[in-house]
Amino acid sequence: MSKVEEALAIFKEGFSCSQAVFAAYAKDLGMDYNMALKVSQGFGGGMGGMRGECGAVTGAYMVISLLYGRTEASDGEARLKTFRLVKEFSTRFKDKHGSSVCGTLLENRSGSHFEMCGDFVKDACEILEALVGEDL
Repeated sequence: MSKVEEALAIFKEGFSCSQAVFAAYAKDLGMDYNMALKVSQGFGGGMGGMRGECGAVTGAYMVISLLYGRTEASDGEARLKTFRLVKEFSTRFKDKHGSSVCGTLLENRSGSHFEMCGDFVKDACEILEALVGEDL
């Protein structure tokens, strides 16, 4: 099963966009699956259900941070690489969908949670893999 399929399966179980994207990758990057679900919960629904930054997007940001984030305050190179990749991810997602804000993305959508947001989970994973796939 690909990571895209895995994230969609997690999402279809009823987990949020942020949880689906982050947990699909985090367990292979050294984080316990249940911990990944817990850590990413608050980012769902556009940051705690407030319809801000899309959960699929923030889930991908967390994967990028898990891959490249700094563990020493003096590691400016890791900080800059993480920021550069987050910005590039954001640009690619916005180019595809016109926004990365949950409320804006859902303005003209209706249906079940999976029907409304499944494409965002899928696209976040595909962009993530195109951007950092060699390290996943």
